[in-house]
Amino acid sequence: MTPTHYAISGAILLGYSAISVFFYRFLKKSKDRFFGFFSCAFLLLAFERVLLIWAWPDQEEKSYVYAVRLISFLFILYAIIDKNRKHEGIAADEKRHEPSR
Repeated sequence: MTPTHYAISGAILLGYSAISVFFYRFLKKSKDRFFGFFSCAFLLLAFERVLLIWAWPDQEEKSYVYAVRLISFLFILYAIIDKNRKHEGIAADEKRHEPSR
């Protein structure tokens, strides 16, 4: 791995960490678990970059690196599904409690 690759991986690591902190701040303000899932997902992506930089810099194509990425993307997917399910449930509850005309 060349020094340029290390610099780019470090920049990506910094970006993932900043995004994770950003979503964590929104989690604290809103108490919405959607932001918690996103914060964890980006924290996992930052951890994956640390693994690539320090532990296995020349083994990005190995399956365990992709497993960490897959888990983080599954966190994002679950957060989106979970958020949409909550809205469907709230809308259905509101329709049940509306007075009939």
